[in-house]
Amino acid sequence: MTAYFRRQLVDYVEYHRDPWNCWAHVVGITFLFLGATLPLTMWTLPVFGGHVTVAMLLALPVLIYWLVLDLVLGLAILCSAVALLSVAAAIVANASVPVIWALTVVLIVIGVTAQVVGHKIFEHRKPSMADHPAHFLLGPPFVMAKLFIALGFRHDLAVIIGPVPASYPGNR
Repeated sequence: MTAYFRRQLVDYVEYHRDPWNCWAHVVGITFLFLGATLPLTMWTLPVFGGHVTVAMLLALPVLIYWLVLDLVLGLAILCSAVALLSVAAAIVANASVPVIWALTVVLIVIGVTAQVVGHKIFEHRKPSMADHPAHFLLGPPFVMAKLFIALGFRHDLAVIIGPVPASYPGNR
């Protein structure tokens, strides 16, 4: 884990203490990623006798960023991204263009709604990226860190993220 990631995570976690908000982020981030990559999967480019999608090319820089922040979390996110990109490819291979665009809109609306509900209803605090724009890219590593902690791994992350305080309003 880089020192930069540690500092960003310390700030990010203060906006994400409520467990229901964290679950809303799991749903929201997953749906937003799929919604964003789905239309970009329709466009392919020939590369070395095969093809890559525009979605793959655009996801690559942020995947590299997450790998640099924390190699283990980055690899887990990479595996998740490959799975979601595969789902997008399967949808594109079996659906019409209007269905793909309609599904894109639905996924993005659900993803954004999950984020808004998580912060407004459960967290009672504005999203962290309102104060720290760099936090826009911290959702996936945070969610993956929570998963690793729940599975009993990455005690170094558990120290930073910590348990939800008993006095937290969402615990009533």
